[in-house]
Amino acid sequence: MLNKKTVDDIQVKGKRVLVRCDFNVPMKDGVITDENRIVAALPTIKKLIADGGKVILCSHLGKPKNGPEEKFSLAPVAKRLSELLGQEVVFANDDTVVGENAKAAVAAMKDGDAVLLQNTRFRKEETKNGEEFSKELASLCDVYVNDAFGAAHRAHCSTVGVTEFVDTAVVGYLMEQEINFLGNTVDKPVRPFVAILGGSKVSDKINVINNLLNKVDTLIIGGGMAYTFMKAQGYEIGKSLLEEDKIDYAKEMMKKAEEKGVKLLLPVDNMVSKEFNNDAPFRVCEGNLEADEMALDIGPKTQAIYAEALADAKTVVWNGPMGVFEMSNFAKGTIAIAQALANLQDATTIIGGGDSAAAVNQLGFGDKMTHISTGGGASLEFLEGKELPGVVAVNDK
Repeated sequence: MLNKKTVDDIQVKGKRVLVRCDFNVPMKDGVITDENRIVAALPTIKKLIADGGKVILCSHLGKPKNGPEEKFSLAPVAKRLSELLGQEVVFANDDTVVGENAKAAVAAMKDGDAVLLQNTRFRKEETKNGEEFSKELASLCDVYVNDAFGAAHRAHCSTVGVTEFVDTAVVGYLMEQEINFLGNTVDKPVRPFVAILGGSKVSDKINVINNLLNKVDTLIIGGGMAYTFMKAQGYEIGKSLLEEDKIDYAKEMMKKAEEKGVKLLLPVDNMVSKEFNNDAPFRVCEGNLEADEMALDIGPKTQAIYAEALADAKTVVWNGPMGVFEMSNFAKGTIAIAQALANLQDATTIIGGGDSAAAVNQLGFGDKMTHISTGGGASLEFLEGKELPGVVAVNDK
């Protein structure tokens, strides 16, 4: 599907290489609480350092609304990167990102050195893809590498604008992996191909459902979005999540699945409670819910049906948990799906970022999956069949 130049297609010795990473990591009181995204960027960074490039790293962090704010500084990332790489990563602490510190740090670089720029979103033009900031970023480098899949669906200065002022623009290893799994594997799957969609809203996944129904053999639906489909089937769903304006759409999708010969699986039983609370009483409910009840997870029969549907799958894409997995009493459906995928032999299992990635990692199944995407929004747009601006912008082979 996509044939883009990668870091393996270029020579970087003695060249200044600007690498757009995704260091948008969670922090508490200046301490990184999950460093998965930093670790995911290491193979590309190490390759460029080993090849003698002068490696200039950039990323956004959070959503600073008022310009530069200390809590959104990338200083803790520079410190952790230095530890992980075993060499100093110089932090260029300019509120303007490309300021005197950055220019001096880059000018002083030797082959194999690394510098990290300040949060790209400290410049308001970043999210507007402004030409001036794009040119400033390009002025620092000879080569541009985009390894930030989590930001590839955004046309920003550091993901798209900069490529207009650099002759050589390629993808890093992480981006290449995401393209291969979420793009190429999904486009040419080994069958049976099963997609699992969960999460809270049908509206978030409208185009994903529509696109996947043209590709999959089986579509499994769980999470809060399942209850709009159950309502469309004629069930009473009590206080469960419902998007009233998507009931007709759910009916259309069920009809489309039938016409295309795709198995569309919906919950046959649910874990229900009268309160959104892990400690509240709950029960297994088949069929209609009481008016004051809400469904918070798929039930045991549904778990068994879904696991059976996955048993002979050769390609699986999963996006979105089956229930409120943060609460132990309503995590069983998500655990059952993760376990079913972990049990598969010779299958490609792709976790599409966001909450499903968090769930798989938290539940201890991360190492059993073929690929866990680093981009929630980007992976969804890929599964919709959209072109991602950050991918389109780099050089074709």
